[in-house]
Amino acid sequence: MALKPASPAALGATLARELDWLAAVLDARLKLYFEHGSPVAAVEDLPAPELPPAPTDVYGQVVARKKLGWAERLVLALALAPHLRPQLLDPLFARNATYDRAFTEFGGLRGKHHPGFLPTGETALFLLAGDDLTARLPHQARLWSTSPLATAGLVHLAPTEPGEPALGGALTVPPDALARLTTGRRTSPQYGPDFPAQRVTTPLTWADLVLDDTVLDQLEEIKTWLVHQKDIMQDPHLRRHLKPGFRALFYGPPGTGKTLTACLLGQATGHRVYRVDLSMIVSKYIGETEKNLARVFDTAARRRWILFFDEADALFGKRTEASSSNDRHANQETAYLLQRIEDFPGVVLLASNLKGNLDAAFSRRFQAMVHFPLPGPEERERLWQQAFGGAVRVAQDVKFSDLAEQYKLAGGAIINVLRYCVLASLQEGRAMSLADIRRGSERELAKDGKTLYSNNK
Repeated sequence: MALKPASPAALGATLARELDWLAAVLDARLKLYFEHGSPVAAVEDLPAPELPPAPTDVYGQVVARKKLGWAERLVLALALAPHLRPQLLDPLFARNATYDRAFTEFGGLRGKHHPGFLPTGETALFLLAGDDLTARLPHQARLWSTSPLATAGLVHLAPTEPGEPALGGALTVPPDALARLTTGRRTSPQYGPDFPAQRVTTPLTWADLVLDDTVLDQLEEIKTWLVHQKDIMQDPHLRRHLKPGFRALFYGPPGTGKTLTACLLGQATGHRVYRVDLSMIVSKYIGETEKNLARVFDTAARRRWILFFDEADALFGKRTEASSSNDRHANQETAYLLQRIEDFPGVVLLASNLKGNLDAAFSRRFQAMVHFPLPGPEERERLWQQAFGGAVRVAQDVKFSDLAEQYKLAGGAIINVLRYCVLASLQEGRAMSLADIRRGSERELAKDGKTLYSNNK
């Protein structure tokens, strides 16, 4: 069930109450810690703001739906404070006069450009439990793993440098969750080095897919998983034996419909498809690739996207012995990506021109391996009809059955012929001729070093 549209006034009022409550809890915690006469005996005596039975704002709906408790709401408000009311956390800049430095127990970071206090996991635990280790440990054990904050992807604990305490990581609200909680709207991540994935769509429909029955049967299997995966994984017996997620390899010559099929699987089942740009994911900086990929996988898992890796053999090809630090680094990046793909709870589709190019160890991880062969004469005739039929002006002497017999072209190549013919006919102000189609087809064959004669041998 989708969240109701946000009421800006209601959302603003709810967020203001949450932040006022956070400020009161922070003030009480500091007074209790320094024994400055707190108005309450424990911070838990300050109840979270009441929400209406049926909240009209997105923030209230998320709190109610995810069943966020007192502690979870407080940590969420703490993580949002730098974005909404950064001055609220200024009291945590207090300095320890004995050692002339910040109080270690408050945690916190300073940003490169943000002058305010950025809370960390240590900050959250101090706010919840002060220096009471008995009260602190239960929060520490569940907040970043099993609590609704973690499972719903509302707050993350950022990784720290090797050897440093994990609680020193910043509290981060993922961009999509931040937008949803503060504006009531989802935003699409900006494609670039920090998010190397881009949505792919098609105006075509499943009826336009020209593939043989064997391939279509395998695709129906993937469609069934996409539609029923939630029910399957809720079955206790199946959950014990089946790993979440589905991984499929599409392999075959260029232009045979691999990318189109990925788009149509998403279209037919209500899932967005994002193509991961493999050329962007390997960084010369240690850890940057993992961080950028983590954004893609984490966002895709939350939004139930299909991830599509085109020309996957460029990264997942047969590995050779690492002879340099660059080779070893590339292998590390590949190993990380393989692990994320295997652990991804959704659907991952990879496309390759040749199945044999892929590392055998990786090939075993697929639930389905779908071969997209070059279309036969009947499929080619349908492809010619789809591309040149309808409202397109074509000379009367063009027979699609003859073209299907003469030119062994894949669907993508036929679309390239269509583009050539459209331009040729527009230049001369006439219908597309058989000569145009022949010239366009010969150009496509020449790309692979073929001619009409060699193609018909």
